[in-house]
Amino acid sequence: MPPPTRTRRSAADITPSARRLTGSLRDIGYDFQSALADVIDNSVAAGATRVDVEIVFDGASSHVTIADNGCGMTEATLSEAVRFGSRREYQLNELGRYGLGLKTASISQCRSLTVLTRHAPARRIIHSRTLDIGHIEATDRWEVIDPPTGSVSFDLVDLLWESPGTIVVWEDLDRVLPGNPEGGWARRRLNQLATRASAYLGMVFHRFIEGDARQHPELVITINGEKIAPWNPFAPMEEQRTEMQPLSFEVPIGRTFSEVRLARYVLPPRGRFSSAGEFERLSGPLKWNRQQGLYVYRADRLIQYGGWSGIRAVDEHTKLARASLDFDTDLDALFHINVAKMRVGLPPEVRTLLERPVHELCHRADAAYRGDRSSPSTGSSKAEKTAGALGADSREIGAAIITAALNCGEQDAIVKVMGNLRDAEPKLARTLGW
Repeated sequence: MPPPTRTRRSAADITPSARRLTGSLRDIGYDFQSALADVIDNSVAAGATRVDVEIVFDGASSHVTIADNGCGMTEATLSEAVRFGSRREYQLNELGRYGLGLKTASISQCRSLTVLTRHAPARRIIHSRTLDIGHIEATDRWEVIDPPTGSVSFDLVDLLWESPGTIVVWEDLDRVLPGNPEGGWARRRLNQLATRASAYLGMVFHRFIEGDARQHPELVITINGEKIAPWNPFAPMEEQRTEMQPLSFEVPIGRTFSEVRLARYVLPPRGRFSSAGEFERLSGPLKWNRQQGLYVYRADRLIQYGGWSGIRAVDEHTKLARASLDFDTDLDALFHINVAKMRVGLPPEVRTLLERPVHELCHRADAAYRGDRSSPSTGSSKAEKTAGALGADSREIGAAIITAALNCGEQDAIVKVMGNLRDAEPKLARTLGW
């Protein structure tokens, strides 16, 4: 019997339409400040210690520049950087992920992206490429071109004359200034975006600005010449802040393990903050209730700020509770990091490990909140005398009792005890922060 005939496999090129796919990539989910942050990720990866953002109003010629003093790029590296889906490999804890960020972040805001870069310290060789949506729509080809004559980029070359670095230029800001880019509305719009971006970047990169990022020097970021101040959600300068014992968990990756680190903090209630102004500043962009929860950091860069990721609900009584959750980039797939690096999914195995420490943190925060709101009263019952004897450390004692019960697995029991004490001896319960 003759052997079966093997059918020859054929192949066909199905390169996607550059015109259509580029149009789709413009809607990947960035807003203005998150797009800026994604570009600055590249500056951090290049070892920059300074990033200067300029948001310039000039009618239809309005533009945004992001200039850094990083190591710059060679001509070949630049060509790869402006390729959709770069072929380069990322090292552990580099902030890049998919090889899309620079391009998708930029074209989500503008129709023309230009990158100018200088790599060699001793030679003034500057390379430039422009990714122009108009050119791609006209040709339907994946092409980058030289910066058009008369573009903003020509005037920026001098910034790279003295030392290496990279400048990213956004022009034709159709998504930033939709409709009429002229007049007072457009000017006010850019001013508002600059203010929001300053607050956002100060939060997302606060560890880098504070000099606390691992494997990276202190970073200075400016917007329109104004230095951005860091916003640290954990109020490290507040003396009345409570820091709980940090925890770490090993998470399997194939045959190896990586570490997830949890740090927990109870911020002071209003009456114990250093000042009313600091209390308001630390409320954050979403204000106290919505800023409580997990702050998730990928390689020291903040990805998620606030919320409990489904572990528990947001509650007024736990608004002082905040926790940092850190992981390295080798866990990207497990945490489902999206292209814009704006969302993270908590893996079920990590969620299980976090439930008990999170509930413990929230009990401590609840005790601090209730203790601050308790009002003094007079009386001479035995319970009240006991409460008075406990003194200033009463809330710490109450929190320690809760922690001990949780460590023994008696969560339901301590809830019942707290409820009973509130009914029978409300003064003592208030003193304990219950």
